[in-house]
Parts: sequence; structure tokens; C-alpha cells
Amino acid sequence: MKKIARYLAEKKAIIIGLVIFIAIFTAAFFFASGNKKIIGLKSLSLASKVSKFLPITKDEQKELEVVNKLVETLNKKDDRTWTFMIFLQNNMELRPGGGFLGQYAVVKIKNGEVISTTIEDANLLDQRITAKVAPPYPFKRMMQIKSWKFRDSNFSPDFPTNIEKAKYFYRLSGRGGDFDGFVAVNTEVFNHILALTGPITVPGYSGEYNSRDGALKLEEFVEKQYIMNPELDTQNRKMILQKMGPMIIEKLFTLGNVTKIAELVHNDLKNKNIMLNFKDPALQSQVESVFWDGKVATDWGSDYLMLVDANMGALKTDYYIKREISYDVDLTAEKPTVTLNIKYKNTAPYGDWRTSDYHTFLRVYVPKGSTFLERTMVGYPNIGEEFGKTYFGVIVHVLINGETNGMLKYELPADFNKDDYRLLVQKQSGVGDVPIKIHLKTKDGEFTQESILNHDTRFEFQKGK
Repeated sequence: MKKIARYLAEKKAIIIGLVIFIAIFTAAFFFASGNKKIIGLKSLSLASKVSKFLPITKDEQKELEVVNKLVETLNKKDDRTWTFMIFLQNNMELRPGGGFLGQYAVVKIKNGEVISTTIEDANLLDQRITAKVAPPYPFKRMMQIKSWKFRDSNFSPDFPTNIEKAKYFYRLSGRGGDFDGFVAVNTEVFNHILALTGPITVPGYSGEYNSRDGALKLEEFVEKQYIMNPELDTQNRKMILQKMGPMIIEKLFTLGNVTKIAELVHNDLKNKNIMLNFKDPALQSQVESVFWDGKVATDWGSDYLMLVDANMGALKTDYYIKREISYDVDLTAEKPTVTLNIKYKNTAPYGDWRTSDYHTFLRVYVPKGSTFLERTMVGYPNIGEEFGKTYFGVIVHVLINGETNGMLKYELPADFNKDDYRLLVQKQSGVGDVPIKIHLKTKDGEFTQESILNHDTRFEFQKGK
């Protein structure tokens, strides 16, 4: 077994312009409408020039071309207003499209500068939706949710699909308007940013926020006191973000941090903690060319695997969940057979207002036409098809401080090509690094490959290797 390629290769050099572009969108979550300290896109011009002095590989050159195209388009002094919707997704409560969609922002850009930002909790938007929309099966079965709304719109592992659903619920809420693009950002990026800035202490608020548990502490501040005291006004519970934002931006945008910021966001694009989508076909094509679009692959012609978890009522327990994957393929059988083992470990020491036993609806996406055979430690599968794949949807429970070893066995399609074995494993947005072990049995022998799944990864078997 030889790993010969990855959709996004490990980088030695840095794409500088890219990160400032993304950081501006990320920063929008920290500012109220009208805040004049938001940095304009003109900062990108300097960054792009600096990048010319760095060693750039072929892959990185392509990425830089994409960045420059975005910069050129959004920085034009043509008085056009660009409108973007940004999803802030809390991946401590994992959903198929990243984290739980608790907050969103609408950002407007004109002549290369951010001219307005509107931020709102998703539950406030949902309160305006009166239409009854039937939710996906797991919401009804595991959470007794009767109506599907905006906050649960990212139930697909495919970012473009989630965008269309979010737009649908946005219209149901009575909001109009068209959007030129969408950006999804998982809260794990917050900890990564704090790793660069160092600890943050916000005047008027107690406690220190650092890269180890900053997101966890912030979650506690904006959630716990309101859960424990329902009479408190929840409208302004996230005001701390507006004070913290300028402090973070001041620390980030220093000359000494430019390359480190770029590396941070470049990695978060690679592992889908940040995803981009544009209405303009040319810009979208650029984003797709470097795999920053969060799409489920539909043009792959060999073996395929994607594990997609949906936290169904387990609070913010994903912060404590560790996963491991073991993938065994037997090509010597009459029909190629896969035995998939998924280990879940719930490292939470105890349950509280934020943590519980883990309850997830896991969908395993495999080649279309695959046939389910057997299972252990998971629920009976709900079998369906989408994105040109077959999926097995199962319920999995993991006790606090416990471990669940789930197994699914299935046959690959009857017309599967045994002589040209390749495997694409796509990573779910919001999931951390996952150890994966692949074992392949062929008529020529057995081969094993171990890796860390931190981005979409392609494996290929070559005879004699």
C-alpha cells in the first residue's frame, strides 16, 4: 500500500494573502455593525507582495493565483457592494457540516473595505420562522425536534447543500436579499488564533482566554450563567466578543505575525475548519480548484469513505471525543469486502451542564451499490443514497469516560475494479485529527498504511510497491 497523493499536500511555504482575506471574515464575528476598526481588504495587496519573496511550490503557486483573483475582484474601486453570509459553527457540538450553527453574520464589502456587519444568534432568526418543515430522521428520532430550522440547516457533509438550506430558512424568517458568497468558520479556529496572540484578558470580564481551552471558557461564559439563570437577558450575552475582537486583531496584524497567521488559516482551510463559496461561477471555480469549497466528491471512480457524525443531544461533548478508524479491505473474496471499525472514546471525566454521554447519528458514505452485511455496537442502519454514494446511517452511544468500538461490514459494488484499487477518504468539517489504519488484502499480498486523517486524503495501491 503506498500513499501517493493528497488533495492538499503539506506546505513548507506560506500563502500570505489568503489568510488576511479569511481573517477579515472571521474578525466580523467580533465586531458590532459600524465598528471602524475592521481592517479593509487593501491589506491584501501588501501581503501578496510579501509572498513573492518566499519559496513557492507549484501547488502553492496555484493557491496564490486563487488568492490574487479574490483580492483583485473584491478590492476593485467600482462602488459595487458585496454581501456575504458567515456561519459561526461550534464544533464542540458536531454537526455534519461542521459545528452547531449558533450564530451568523452578514458582512458587506465595498471598494475593498468592510462597510457593515450585522450579527445575530441563530435562535433569534428561528423565532421568526412560523412554517413547519419536517426535519431529517435523526432529529425526530433522537431529539424529538418537530420542525427543521436555520440552526440545524447544516445537516449535510456537503457545504453547498447546507448553503441552499440556510438560504431557504433565511427566507422563511422573512429576511430577503441576495448573497455574493458564504464562509463557514468552526470555533476551533478561535483556539488556533489564541495560539498566535497569546492569552487574552478582556477588561470588565474575569478570566484569561488561551489556546488550550479558550473556546471552552468562552462557551462557558456565554452559555452557563444563562442556562442556570433563565431570567437573565440573553440578547447581549455575546457582547464579550465585541470587546475581545479588536484586541485580537491588534495582536494578529503585526508584521512579525503575518506568516504565522497565513499558516494557521491555510491549515484550517485544508482541514475544513474554514470553507468558502461564491455565487460568481469564476470565483467559485477558483475556490474549487484548490479544494476550499467543502464539497463531497462526486467524480471519484474507485473506493470511497467518509464518516459523518451528527451530535444528537449530547451537548458540547465533542470537545472530549477521540476517534480512531481501522479500514480493512479484502479483494480476494468473491465480492470485495470491507470491515470498518470505528473507535469512539469519551474522555469527559464527568457530566455537567455542557457534557453528557455521547449520542451521535453516524453516516458512513461508501461507493454507490455497496451492500450492508453486519454490524456490532451500532444501531441498525438507515440506508440511503446521495452524492452518488450509498450511506449507512447508524446510532452510536458512548458513555462518559467510556469507549465504544463500532463495526460495519459491507460488500463493495459487484462491478468494483479489483485491479486498480484506489481509496479516497474525505474528512468531515469540524472533526479533529483522526488516526486511520488501512489494511489491504490482495492476491499479491497484504499491505498496511497508517496515517492521520486531518484533510481529504487519497491512497493508491501499486503492484510491486
